[in-house]
Amino acid sequence: MKLQARFLQLPVLFDAAVLAREIATIPETAWRPHPAGYAGNDFLPLIAVNGDPSDEGFTGAMRPTPHLSAERPYLWQTLASIGAVLGRTRLMRLSGQAEVSEHADVNYYWRERMRVHVPIVTQPAVKFYCGDTVAHMAAGECWIFDTWSLHRVVNDQTHARIHLVADTVGGEDMYRLMMQGRMPDRPPPPGWSPQAITPSAEKRALEFEALNVPMVMSPWEVREHVGFLLGELAPNQPAAAEVARIASRFVHAWRGVWTAHGESETGWPRYHALLQSFARELHAARAHDLLLVNEVDFFECVRGIILDYALTAPARQAMSARAARA
Repeated sequence: MKLQARFLQLPVLFDAAVLAREIATIPETAWRPHPAGYAGNDFLPLIAVNGDPSDEGFTGAMRPTPHLSAERPYLWQTLASIGAVLGRTRLMRLSGQAEVSEHADVNYYWRERMRVHVPIVTQPAVKFYCGDTVAHMAAGECWIFDTWSLHRVVNDQTHARIHLVADTVGGEDMYRLMMQGRMPDRPPPPGWSPQAITPSAEKRALEFEALNVPMVMSPWEVREHVGFLLGELAPNQPAAAEVARIASRFVHAWRGVWTAHGESETGWPRYHALLQSFARELHAARAHDLLLVNEVDFFECVRGIILDYALTAPARQAMSARAARA
């Protein structure tokens, strides 16, 4: 998610030592290699689709895995204290002398989700780079950052770094925390001090994502994504004007089909045809040559946010199955 600040520290402070003791009870066999194949990176799923630790997907009801259990009450309390509806959540480990390569989170799931980091095991030499800003997230602190910008992490020490990382659209309580946050490259507000969240016997309820991908994207959401991506184009690119015209026509056509069919199955073939036509026209207009201000390929973002998600995979699969039976 694009934020106005590169980094924002939220005004809460957790007991990293208690968290470290709880996660030490999880078997080493529960850790999994990073799906992108980054060397020295692995993760442990805490919240996943249907609570299945082996499901690395983004679509479906998010539920706690067996690792987020009553045996680890402070881990649960930490997530509850964020005050947000929780999506995919993991422990992420970066071994010594390793790094997370530079990238930006630009697919549909992360377009409207913040990534909350709570360092559990770390050391001052671990550096987090985002755009032109660098920060060290100290143990027990709570941070969000601009995942739309290019970012990377470097651990040049011998000890591993472990963060609790939660993806979330936010929530009312989290919004209040954000309004009281501080940016590392500016002086903190007068009297700013994070509230220590001490272990408690009270178990607060967690709220999990139930709906994260629409069957058919509404025209208002399509228009929002198209407008956002066009607004993120780097300046002075000759193909931009033609691409904007193509995108405007696509939004108009999508709205027309939606008005007639909504999410109804009767409209799925027309939505599918619109997406295919949109992709062909963008390719012909050389949209793949365009770059965004975050230096990411424009067309790949259109694919990862609109083309792959405006008509969800189950609808496409249902159409394919019907065609095969015909």
